[in-house]
Amino acid sequence: MRIDVWSDVVCPWCYIGKRRLEEALEASGDTAEIVWHSFQLDPSSTNDDPRDLATRLGEKYGRGREWGLQANAQVTEVAAEVGLEYHLDQAKPVNTVDAHRLLHLARELGEAGELPADTQGRLKERLLKAYFTDGLPVGDHTTLTELATEVGLPADRVREVLSGTAYTQDVEADQAQALAYGANGVPFFVIDEKYGVSGAQPVEVFAEALRRANADRKPVTLITAPGATTDGDAACGPDGCPI
Repeated sequence: MRIDVWSDVVCPWCYIGKRRLEEALEASGDTAEIVWHSFQLDPSSTNDDPRDLATRLGEKYGRGREWGLQANAQVTEVAAEVGLEYHLDQAKPVNTVDAHRLLHLARELGEAGELPADTQGRLKERLLKAYFTDGLPVGDHTTLTELATEVGLPADRVREVLSGTAYTQDVEADQAQALAYGANGVPFFVIDEKYGVSGAQPVEVFAEALRRANADRKPVTLITAPGATTDGDAACGPDGCPI
C-alpha cells in the first residue's frame, strides 16, 4: 500500500493527522509506503517576522491576537489527545521551502538505497517535533543542517542543497499536484492513488479508507461451472483459453 501525504511542517493539524494515520495503520496491521509531499501554507512567510504565532494567526484571519491564542490553545488540547506536546508560544516564524527541499533530498537518497527507505519519514517527524515541541527555527540553515544530519543525511549534501535552489521545482510541482487533486487545505492524504482523505480526520475515517483500499487489492475470486477445469494444459473451451 502506498500513501501520499501533502502537508507543511508548520501546520498543527498536519502533525495531528500524521499521528491519526499512524494509529489507524497500527490498528489495521497494514504496512504502507508513505511518501511526504510539499505544501506551503504561506510561501510568502519569512524567517524574521517579529510577531508571535498568535498575533500572526489573528491578523491572518482578521480576528486579533486573543482569537489566535484561543485557536492555539484548542489545537494544543487536540494534539495532546494523540500524544503530542505543543508549545506554540515558542513557535518561531519560518518560511518552509528549505525544509521541504531537504525532505525531497531525503526521499531521493532513500529511494536510491543510499540511506534507509524511511529516512524521509524520520526527517518529517523530526521537523514537526522541532517546530511544535522544541520551538526551533526550522527555516534557519544551521538548524536544518543539524536536524537533517541527526536523522542520517550527509552534511555535505545538506549544505549543498541549502546553498542552492535544488528541489525548488519539486516543491512547486507537489503543490500543483495537490491542487490538481482538488485539495483545498492540508493535510491531504491519497491512498493507493484512489482514496483521498482531506484534513486530520478521526482515526475511524482513516481506518475506513484503509479498509476500502485493501478490499480493492484482494485477488479475484474465480467462479466456474460444476466440473470445469482450470488445468493449464486444457484446451480452449467455455472456460477460456489457458495461459
